[in-house]
Amino acid sequence: MKNEKCKASLSSPRASVGRPRIDDRLVVNGILYVLVTGCRWMDMPAKYGSYKTCWDRFRKWSVMGVWSKILEALIAMGYSTGKLSLDRVAVDSTTVKACKGGSL
Repeated sequence: MKNEKCKASLSSPRASVGRPRIDDRLVVNGILYVLVTGCRWMDMPAKYGSYKTCWDRFRKWSVMGVWSKILEALIAMGYSTGKLSLDRVAVDSTTVKACKGGSL
């Protein structure tokens, strides 16, 4: 059940003509590889398919708000299963802007 919401967000109707659609799971793994490693799209390993396909779907899904929907579904699932709690929160210093003199 947890994967159905993510699959529904990613999937689009299958075309009756043209090349077969590359598996969304493979593309998501390719996108995550690039985002985690910080490599260029063209340097992504070929096992994830074409880097152009991964980039196109990343851009398309970003515009459609798919990543936000997936995050919201994961957060809701985490709260409902008790695996997510905001009792303790950590802030990474790389995400907080630091001005000269240490003040915000």
